[in-house]
Amino acid sequence: MQRIQVMGTSGSGKSTVGLRLAEAFGAPHVELDAINWLPGWTERDHEGFRALVAEATAGDRWVVSGNYLSRMHDILWGRADTVIWLDLPLHLTIYRQLTRSWRRWRSNELLWGTNYERFFPQLKVWDPNSLPGFAIRNRPKQRRMLIEAMADPRWAHIRFVRLTSQREIDRFVASLLASASQRPSEPVEDRA
Repeated sequence: MQRIQVMGTSGSGKSTVGLRLAEAFGAPHVELDAINWLPGWTERDHEGFRALVAEATAGDRWVVSGNYLSRMHDILWGRADTVIWLDLPLHLTIYRQLTRSWRRWRSNELLWGTNYERFFPQLKVWDPNSLPGFAIRNRPKQRRMLIEAMADPRWAHIRFVRLTSQREIDRFVASLLASASQRPSEPVEDRA
């Protein structure tokens, strides 16, 4: 596992899992939201976003946290060797979205260097900017796209790992962390 994308709906734990794996494997962690969102919750233009993601994943090792499947899969999946799909139940991810949003709003946490969470708009599930609303509307499409991708011969080189509970996620991550800690360190060149 050298080039990994961690995917899942908001609140599934993508960033947490991605960061833990990146640290364990000594790989750069690339958070797609941090690249995409400009000040004022403005999305970066399509080509600029793709160029920055391609640059951030140009190396031999990386862990990417985020989805953007329709905008990024051709760039990331051409080189990825593993896609970890955190497919948690909708009620759990919505609960996490709301509690995280409340915590961020109350603490005035700065996100991706420029933006702040707003809690009350999250409750308006009919609003396009509501994370729970987005998750409810897009979950079936995301699941269908990922299931189809897993069977697509273009991505036969990728190991897809679908985890459907927090217990599965914890076990999987623990096993990867254990294997990473048992790996011999890479030899250091003698430059004398």
